[in-house]
Parts: sequence; C-alpha cells; structure tokens
Amino acid sequence: MNLLLDTHVAIWAISSPEMLSPRVAAILKDPDNQTYISAASIWEISIKYLVGRDKAIPFSGYEAIRHFTNAGSRILDISAEHAAATERVVTPHADPFDRLLIAQAITEPLILVTRDSNIAAYSPTFITW
Repeated sequence: MNLLLDTHVAIWAISSPEMLSPRVAAILKDPDNQTYISAASIWEISIKYLVGRDKAIPFSGYEAIRHFTNAGSRILDISAEHAAATERVVTPHADPFDRLLIAQAITEPLILVTRDSNIAAYSPTFITW
C-alpha cells in the first residue's frame, strides 16, 4: 500500500510510536508498504515549531525531513494539481493543511492515515483508529 501520513501520525511514528494503534503500527512497519509525508506536513511542522504553539512538535521542519527520510518515507511535493484539487474537498475542516492532504491522497491516489475522524470520514479508503 502507498500511504500518506497525516502530520500527527508522521510525528508519532518517529517520536511517540506508543500513540499509534497496534494495527497502524503494524501497517507502517510492513516493508511492502511505502509511506509518504507531504511537503504540507513539513510546512505545518515548521510553522508550529517556530511559533512554539504546539508542544507536540518535537523537532523543526529541517529535522523532520531528516527523520522521515531516514525512516524510509518519501516526501510528496505539492503540485499545482494538488492545490487545485482542494476546491473539490467538501469537508467541515477549514484547516488548509488537512484540505491539502485530502486532495493529495485523492489525486495521487494514496491511502491517508489519520487519527482525525473528520478527515477519515472523507473516504472509505482512509485509515483511522
């Protein structure tokens, strides 16, 4: 499976794996699965780390790139098609990062792994717990 990790899932996979469900942890460890981290997640981490607003962000955007790639994840760049696809994302979620992740998952296609039930409700192929 090709998996796009929501920002919090990507962070937990690196710094707090106990926050993942056993099912999700097994999916992420499966060598047949490829994980992707959106450039939007790197951007979100960088912003939150810089302002110190979110104590759940344990590393900078630059450190995140290193951690994620060392763990075998690929960074998914944001394309013009991804940006345009956000206009088709009809969701109560106003968060632009979440909207972009949904658009990327649908456009590529990738299976989005998230703890956010509002995001997971968007598609039956998304994984949550």
